[in-house]
Amino acid sequence: MDTTGKLTGAIRTFNGQGIILTFEVDASAAKQIEHLKPDDLLQIKAVKYRQKRSIDANAYAWVLMTNIANSKDIYSSKDEVYEEMLQKYGAFYEDEDGYITITVKKSVDMSKVDGHWKYIKDNGKFASYLMIKGSSEYDTVEMSHFIDRIVEEAKELGIETATPDELERMKQEWGT
Repeated sequence: MDTTGKLTGAIRTFNGQGIILTFEVDASAAKQIEHLKPDDLLQIKAVKYRQKRSIDANAYAWVLMTNIANSKDIYSSKDEVYEEMLQKYGAFYEDEDGYITITVKKSVDMSKVDGHWKYIKDNGKFASYLMIKGSSEYDTVEMSHFIDRIVEEAKELGIETATPDELERMKQEWGT
């Protein structure tokens, strides 16, 4: 079950060995738990909710990256700029054990491995990489940081960007 809700109660069990948590969730979550039995062992993860970034935020990032690509002879496309921005400013995938990494033979061409990867190190035979999220998966905090860095890059190239007031308005709409 993946839903949003609020923690409404926490009570220590009679024997003191556990805590009973109570959550209030949307009624639509009921369909997701109908098949569960009272004694089923569940994997439970409760994390603070973060609003996803808006489509406008992603669209603005792509406008800036397209303008950067058009202003420099070193890029052949906005996709190359996107990959560079992810390498420099992207957010990394994390799970309960930390950042998601991969170690492969040094000869592996990572452009053929699905996803975005940031080189970490190698030992001569093997190379290690961090997995980078694509911007469409960013929450509002990650997207705000990503766009701030792209705006800085655009300004360094003399590319016109939104005014500070416009950027602030967009960030407010993104929920940051």
